[in-house]
Amino acid sequence: MLTNPQIAVAVVVVTVITFVCRIMPFVLLRGRQDSALLAFLSRAMPLGVMIVLVAYTLGGVSLSPSSWLPAACGIGATAGLHLWRRSIGLSLIGGTGVYVALSLLLG
Repeated sequence: MLTNPQIAVAVVVVTVITFVCRIMPFVLLRGRQDSALLAFLSRAMPLGVMIVLVAYTLGGVSLSPSSWLPAACGIGATAGLHLWRRSIGLSLIGGTGVYVALSLLLG
């Protein structure tokens, strides 16, 4: 069992590592706003991240409707809400809500 000082040290170490990981991109990219590579990545990364998330979501889906229907409806709701309102928060919460609700109803 960990003692209180050990827990405090672990919290401090995790805090420092998290802070360094969050600040490092800003430090490394300082002064490179006109980079062609960064311009390309700013255009391509959002779509790339969404493709990876959709592939991950559909990775464990089987042929039974209780498996693929919640995933398909959740993805559709996320896309529809985002196209409608352009709000990341709304599309994230709405799509997750549709997925969870259908998973509970069909599961």
